[in-house]
Formats: sequence, C-alpha cells, structure tokens
Amino acid sequence: MLKHNLGYPRIGRQRQLKKVSEQYWAGKITSEKLFRTATELRQKHWEIQQRAGLDLIPCNDFSFYDQVLDMSFLFGVIPERYAPMSALRGLDIDLYFAMARGCQKEGLDLTAMEMTKWFDTNYHYIVPEFTLDQSFSIASTKIFDEFDQAKKTLIKIPKPVLIGPVSYLLLGKEKESGFHRIDLIHKLTPVYIELLKRLKNQGAEWVQFDEPFLVLDLTEKEREAFRYTYQEISKGSQGMRFLLATYFGGLDENITLAANLPVKALHLDLVRAPYQLDAVLKNIPEGRMLSLGVIDGRNIWKNNYAQSIEQIRMAKDVLGEDRLMIAPSCSLLHIPFDLDLETSIHPEIKDHMAFAHQKLREIDELDQIINGNVRLLELNRQSRERTARSTLIHDQVVKQRVANATGQDVRRYSPFATRKKIQQEYFQLPLFPTTTIGSFPQTPEIRQYRARLKNGEWTQQQYNEAIEQATKDTIHRQEEIGLDVLVHGEFERNDMVEYFGEQLKGFLSTQNGWVQSYGSRCVKPPVIYGDVSRPRDMTVRWSRFAQAQTKKLMKGMLTGPVTILQWSFVRNDQPHIITAQQIAWAIRDEVQALERAGIRIIQIDEPAIREGLPLKRKDWDDYLGWAIKAFRIASSGVGDHTQIHTHMCYSEFNDILDHIARMDADVITIETSRSQMKLLEAFAKFRYPNEIGPGVYDIHSPRVPTVEEMFHLLERAMTHLPAKNIWVNPDCGLKTRKWPETTEALKNMVKAAKRAREKWD
Repeated sequence: MLKHNLGYPRIGRQRQLKKVSEQYWAGKITSEKLFRTATELRQKHWEIQQRAGLDLIPCNDFSFYDQVLDMSFLFGVIPERYAPMSALRGLDIDLYFAMARGCQKEGLDLTAMEMTKWFDTNYHYIVPEFTLDQSFSIASTKIFDEFDQAKKTLIKIPKPVLIGPVSYLLLGKEKESGFHRIDLIHKLTPVYIELLKRLKNQGAEWVQFDEPFLVLDLTEKEREAFRYTYQEISKGSQGMRFLLATYFGGLDENITLAANLPVKALHLDLVRAPYQLDAVLKNIPEGRMLSLGVIDGRNIWKNNYAQSIEQIRMAKDVLGEDRLMIAPSCSLLHIPFDLDLETSIHPEIKDHMAFAHQKLREIDELDQIINGNVRLLELNRQSRERTARSTLIHDQVVKQRVANATGQDVRRYSPFATRKKIQQEYFQLPLFPTTTIGSFPQTPEIRQYRARLKNGEWTQQQYNEAIEQATKDTIHRQEEIGLDVLVHGEFERNDMVEYFGEQLKGFLSTQNGWVQSYGSRCVKPPVIYGDVSRPRDMTVRWSRFAQAQTKKLMKGMLTGPVTILQWSFVRNDQPHIITAQQIAWAIRDEVQALERAGIRIIQIDEPAIREGLPLKRKDWDDYLGWAIKAFRIASSGVGDHTQIHTHMCYSEFNDILDHIARMDADVITIETSRSQMKLLEAFAKFRYPNEIGPGVYDIHSPRVPTVEEMFHLLERAMTHLPAKNIWVNPDCGLKTRKWPETTEALKNMVKAAKRAREKWD
C-alpha cells in the first residue's frame, strides 16, 4: 500500500510562520527574512514526513496566509481594486497580503477580500471574487518553486496539492449579476491543463486535486462541471497520475460521479463517513486506486487500529493491496504539530492522544500491522482499554443533570416583545446604541503580564493588579470615545474558548497545541476528555470589578456551549449532543452568577453555530435542534430585565434564520462589513423579530474606516431593518488589533451612529 499525507501544518513547531509574518507586516524585517523562514519551514516539514516513511509527500500545501487565496493569486484572480497596489510596489507578497488584510498606507486605502469558514472547520479562507468577464492565467510561480525545492529535499518525487477547479469556483462568489461562477469552468480548465503540463515538465508524477464539494449536495450543472473538467484534464495529462481527494463527509449520492471520474486514485474520508466504503467498493472501476482516510485529521485522539485494520482489510479483499493507499482523513492543518511538546498532560489522557507528528507514525504502524506486526495492534488495544476505564472521564452527577432537564429549562420567562419593553425602560439607551463585541487589543504588555505569571516572576496579586489597571484604562477609553454599552476588555483571557476550558472540569489545556485559524491568527483549542461541569465562578470577579468602575452599562462576556464544543477537540466516546448540553449547563450557572452580581447585559458568543452545520442539508434539522437547545439551556435562566446578546461572525445565515430566531437572544451581532450589509437582506425577508447589530467595520484588517463609510453601511442597514432594532458595533472582537487604529475606528463608529440618530431619531 502507498502511504501518503494530504497536507501538513504550516505554522511551524513554534509558530515561526506567525511570528515572522507579523514582523514583516510591522516593517521589522525584510521580505528576504520572511521568505527564508518559509523555505526553512517547508524543508523541515518535508523531512519530518520523509522520516515517517511516507511514499507520497505533499508540496504546495504551505501558504503564507491561506490556500484558497494562493489559488486566486496563482490564476490571477485579483480584484480590480488592487491595481493601484501593483503599480505602487513591486513585491507580489505585499499585494497578496493586501488582498487578505486590506491596506491603508502610502496613500492607498484598500479593503480586504471577504473571509469565511472552510466548510465546517474553524479555519477561515479568503473568498475568491469572480466577474462575468473573468480571465485566468498562470500568474504566480509559487507552486513550481516549491516543487523544485521539495525535489531537492526529498528522496522521492513530491506530490503537488491543488484545490480542484470545481471546488475552487464554488468556494468563490459572483461580484456581479448575470452569471453563475460555475459557468467559468470552461475558461479555468485550460489553465489547469497548462499548469499540469509545466509540473509534468518539472518531473511531477502525482498531483492531488482537493475536491471537497463532492461530499456536498450538488446541482446537475455542478455535476456536469466535474465530468467536463476531469475529462479534459485526463486528455491533457500526459501520463500523470491524479489523486482526487474528498473529505469532511461521505460521497453518498455522488459516489457514482466521483468513482467514474478519470483519475488514478480516489480518496475517502473514512473517519467522518466510514459507512461509504462498502458502496464505493461496489462502484469503483477496474484499475482505480482507493485512498483510505482512516487517520482522523480533525481530532487529536489516537487511532483505533482494530477498526482501521478492518476497513483496510475490507478494501484489500476487493481491490488487492496494490490498489490501496492509506492516509489521514484530510489535511493535518487542523490539528497541532507535535504531542512531544506537551509535558503537563495527565498520563492517562495523553496516552490516548496523537497530534500531526504522531498521526504520521500511525500511518506507518497500520502498514506494519497489515504486514504482520501484531504487537503494535495489541499495544493500541491496551491503550484504548486503559482510557475506557479511566476515572478521570465520568461524572454521574453531570450525567444526571443533563438527563433531568425539562422544557422550562430552555425557555425565557416572557416573550421577546415583553422583555424588550422592560429592558428599554430599564436601560434607557439611545437609538443606534453603540458597543463592541468584547475583547480589546491584547498588547505585548498584556501578553507579558501573562508570561510573568506563568513563569513565576509575578504573584497572582501582582498579575491581578496589572490586569485591573488595564481594565480601568480601557473603560476610561470607552467612556471618552462615547460608547453606550461597555466591555471590560478580556485582558485576563488568552482565548475565548481556551479561557473557559482552563476552568471547566472535563477539559485540559495544552502548552503548544496551536492550530491556524486564519493568516497569522493561531488558537490553542482545549481538549474535552470527560464529563463537563463548572467548579467555580469563571468571569464574575472581572465583570463585577469592571461594572464598579463606571456608571455605564457593562456587558458580561461568555462563550456559548456550541462554540466551546466546535472550537475544542471533543471526546469521541459519546455523542456531541450530550457534551454540548453538559457545557450548556455549566455556562447557565455562570450566566446566573453574573446576573446575581448585578450584570444586566450578558453576551453569549456563538460564532460556531453556523460553522457546525452538517455538510448535507438532510442532516441540518437534527444538528440545529440540539445546538439551539444547548444555547437556550445556557441563556434561559435569567429574568426579563437581563438582556442576552449573542455574536456570530463570518458565516452565511440565509438558510438557517428560522433556527437563529429560535435562539431567542435579545440582540444578535453579526459580520456584515466585508459583504457590505448584503447579509441583512435575508434578515429583512425573514422579518427577524429581535434586535440586531450588523458590524460596520472589519476588524480583521488594520485599516481605519471613515465615518462616511460606516454611516453609509448604516444607511444600507436601514433599508432592511427598523431603526429601533439596530445596534452599532464592529464585526468581531478587537483582540488582534492595535490601540491607535482601534481608538480611531471606534471614534468614527460613534460619530457615524450619532449621524444616524440625527437623521432618523
């Protein structure tokens, strides 16, 4: 069997790519230093995979920001607004970063491209923008340069990785009416063929096409695009071998389509959809190879060797060993780098874990077991038995609380219309009230405070005093800016999920379990290994302190149960619905504690509700049923005078608005600036009943939007929603921004809100 990998974490063992990218953006290093670090990282990662015994090692899976943006850059899909950038500067990398982050310097003011979630992961990609007269050409040498570098590093010929042409088009958006982006397939396919010819001339033998849309519901037009494209590519292949990679779900109704595309090998995600193997084996043509994705590329638990061996043997009995490949289910981009960097995880739990480095070893060990190494199989069985017996995992009190839930536990006392009147009288807020989403800049000083506490240089008291001062300063800033509802800034928090994971029972935090979320933004997801409960208050101390510093309303800030679940590595020994409800009860306890402490506005962030949707529409109702129930468990234990906010960002909500309405949050804040308020059309058509804060500026870009710009967005919002229901806020939290740009942007935002009040009050 051929052993291969679909992609490797690109950020580096110590997040070197993050650090060097941010240094370059800050003007502290040259592009030569940036490129040199990238070259070193790629070489190290290839060498790691080579030592793991892989037969096919991916290249072009590295990216400075995002693999979809790389494809747009490769094919010259660069929106017209960036033309001044090209004329002003000679470095392609600056244009590339401007597309991802925007640019506001040297007389330029360029907005970033839209960003959204990569299928049902917490990774964000940059959305391609297509026009009716869109042209494609090979406009970048990155893929060819990295192939040459890999050839010099590896003993075997590397395998270039590309997003397949159909998925690339479907990942994008039409920027004008009159066509569907899939219509561009006839223009795009010849450029792919040209690219493949160049790779062939360089010595490429295998090419991996990622086509994850094959696990989604497809129209007949999209199916025909797959047939046309791969027939054309096959004609111009010149003997190259193509691996068609599908992941994040099962092929289901697309099995016949995928199995009969003229490629050498088809990759299946047998972690997310183990059931599909039997049907694929019945449909796969003679001579086609099958890549079995048996190692979980999305979670950090050790592989169940017995289960994987059963799948491999099932396929081997039908196809024979020479037509099989084994691999992770998807790219290892979504999991941390190396478990060996962790020194503080309880041995009973660590024994059941595997990061990217360890999962490469699992591929090799499965191959050894197939070839007769029964000792490895037995060691794996013993490890799984030890985990199942662990007393760290199960808590009967928690299990019983979930089982005893009643209908009243998921309902507010009064309907929204009643609550709204009570809250209006209590809060006395103006039209277009202004607020932020929660976090404020985590400066180097703030991070240094945390490091000093962690390293023992500071006592807890010294740390608390420093955080208190930062909180006071931020409250005073907000008062000076003129915001109506304040937040405490979240300086005591490392991450919106990790912070809660550190305090909830049943969770553990890693030291170096970093995963890329977008660009240089890395998160360290907590690990849910057991039953979840809340031993003590988590946020009350800081919210109470913050409220005591001001006469204005102070929001309590929490992360919701579904987002904590989605952005953690979740235990795989019970259904997600049970784990979600356990987390929900823990958050409910915190919400009620905040209310008792006098906090009357409480935000429960749920940016991952939409992201967690199953990829098949037929599975949506089941998921949304338990996800909305979890949110309502968390939010329904307060009085009518307490206002519940929730925040969602960078997702399409059009098709789930009825479920969002069932969350019954008093106020929902969403991302709308990059999409120019287009999302609100759906809220208007649906007649969304509660209050809404459409984000008026993009916090993922360092540029400062003008008053006019934000006022214009509010005007657009007014065409869709009644003024009395609109809040004014940024798209997301401000943690990743710097203070000067944050302060100026918020001042402009408040001015825009005041202009709106003057016009509509």
